[in-house]
Amino acid sequence: MKIRRVLATAVALAVTTPAALLSVSPAYADAKPAAQTQEKQSKPTIEELEEAAAEAQKAYDKAAEAKAAGYAELEKTLGDLTEAGGTHPLAVASAAAKQAAKDAAAAKTAADQAVTDAQAALDALPEDATEEEKAAATTALSEAKTTAATAATTKTAADTAAAEAGEKLTDARIAAARAYGVLDKAAEDALAVKVAADAALAKAIKEAEEGEGEEGGDCEPELDLTSKVTGLPDKLVAGTSTDFSLRVTNGSDQHMDKVLAFISVHATDTSGLKDTEKFFRLQWSTKSAPKWQNAEADDYIDGVGALKPGAHTDVKLRLTLDKATPAGNGVAFFAADFFNEDGSCGGAPDLDMYEFDVKAAGSKPGKTEDVKPSTTPRPGNTGTTPQGSASGTPASTGTNGSLAATGSSSATTPIALAGGAAVLLGAAAVFVARRRKTGSDA
Repeated sequence: MKIRRVLATAVALAVTTPAALLSVSPAYADAKPAAQTQEKQSKPTIEELEEAAAEAQKAYDKAAEAKAAGYAELEKTLGDLTEAGGTHPLAVASAAAKQAAKDAAAAKTAADQAVTDAQAALDALPEDATEEEKAAATTALSEAKTTAATAATTKTAADTAAAEAGEKLTDARIAAARAYGVLDKAAEDALAVKVAADAALAKAIKEAEEGEGEEGGDCEPELDLTSKVTGLPDKLVAGTSTDFSLRVTNGSDQHMDKVLAFISVHATDTSGLKDTEKFFRLQWSTKSAPKWQNAEADDYIDGVGALKPGAHTDVKLRLTLDKATPAGNGVAFFAADFFNEDGSCGGAPDLDMYEFDVKAAGSKPGKTEDVKPSTTPRPGNTGTTPQGSASGTPASTGTNGSLAATGSSSATTPIALAGGAAVLLGAAAVFVARRRKTGSDA
């Protein structure tokens, strides 16, 4: 079965202009990709895709290393904000200045008390006290006042020094935080490229294994083959099962001999660095196959069957999270494809993507209200396709053709999420923007 969706434009860009991909920006989305002409002329080879994937991995590794170094530098400036205390010179200096100010304040308090005590001793002298006793008490009071005055001056100087050291540390913290923000964004962009390159390589390998042309040539996009999700909440709780449904509708005027639903779920912990998909189990059932079945590794559900023009079928879905599932972020992809006996094939050109939060066991579940995606006319077509990226709201991603290998197929490199589901969502949005920009300029 051919797998083609989402990354065709990104694939060509990853092969021909990897440096441009690494600088993802709104300005870039406004320009027509230079690789578009080459993409039409020739298809990247597996060797080229392997090279692009290797370069993307190296770029991401460097960006991640720089991000870690930036965070380490930021931690050094945190000073008294952490239990261990900062190790940055300004953090050390600020801590020392604060301690000096504290000691000076304690010294002034003691000196002021000494003045009070000396005055009380002088006042308490009896009327028949000797001149020597009176002179000694007076001298003690004078010396106490002198010491108190010196302590006050020392405290003022210490307070000023502590304030100046604190301001310098604050400036350093701001600078380190800004620098870390830049490095974090660079790592996020590099990850988006890595995800695209890995998925493109896996797609090419799978197509090579299955053989090009086995099903009568390239599949065509079919905007009227839709898949609508209902009942999927914006928060899933560890140790629970969530039932929802996917309605696949043939809104076209052609009969579809075999329709497959595509569903893929990905998740990470809160750091975005550790995949947690092993804690998820997706099951499905249909009217023709009412018994719950585990979703296959290639993410396709072969239970829809044939669909007449205007017909639809509901796929019941059950997503179960192990009780040990860590809190984090997740994203689910949905789409549909068809294959006819005469060799023609096609499918929805976009993947609908739903973002959700993963909560620890015992947490309150999320809302399950049906969310209607916003729509926008596609260039050269009067139909509409869903967009959007709010929690629980699908965001369309994709290019013309059949489904991409975005799932957990053995031929597909697992998507390594970072920064939570927002990173994956942002990467997909970039690819969609580029694809639609390319289509509107064509």
